[in-house]
Amino acid sequence: MTDSNKDDREPRSAHESANDLGRESHTGAPSDDADTITAADVDSGTGVGDRPDRRDPRDESTAIADEERRRKTSVLSIVIAALGVWAAVSVLAFDTGAAALWNNLLAGAFVAIAAGYNFYRLSNDIPLSIGVASLVAILGIWLIISPALLEMTGMLFWSTLGAGLLIAALAGYNAYEARGARRVATESTRA
Repeated sequence: MTDSNKDDREPRSAHESANDLGRESHTGAPSDDADTITAADVDSGTGVGDRPDRRDPRDESTAIADEERRRKTSVLSIVIAALGVWAAVSVLAFDTGAAALWNNLLAGAFVAIAAGYNFYRLSNDIPLSIGVASLVAILGIWLIISPALLEMTGMLFWSTLGAGLLIAALAGYNAYEARGARRVATESTRA
């Protein structure tokens, strides 16, 4: 079998290659003009710093993607805050014991405040806090586990479980998006 991708040409010396391109120095030695290629002539494929004198067309799509990410995470932060308020207030709507009351009240209030803080950050063009979003996700997991541990019954059990599932999922997604946004931001500043 033959390889159709194989290059059957004979390798040429550097001197012959330079002669073919008209790059021979006055001494007859091959010239090192390949070293004179500037960074502006090279496209790295990342879109960062490839064209210092001109605007890179990939900047627009990156800005659009960042704006979409910011809009999505800010809406999710509002939803998470509303779910935290529901978890805190739901104990007032259902008959419950003292342990379940304080559990939902404190966990729900903290979720609402933390998600509100992340929304505040996003509305002021400050990146979402990965730590706060992760802590909210952990509190969502606690709200999933706590109904069984505190022996909640009836609608309070299902309300707390449902709120915990949604909080954990949405806050986990927010933390994931915040991590991705931070990675993009740090890569563009390093280049």
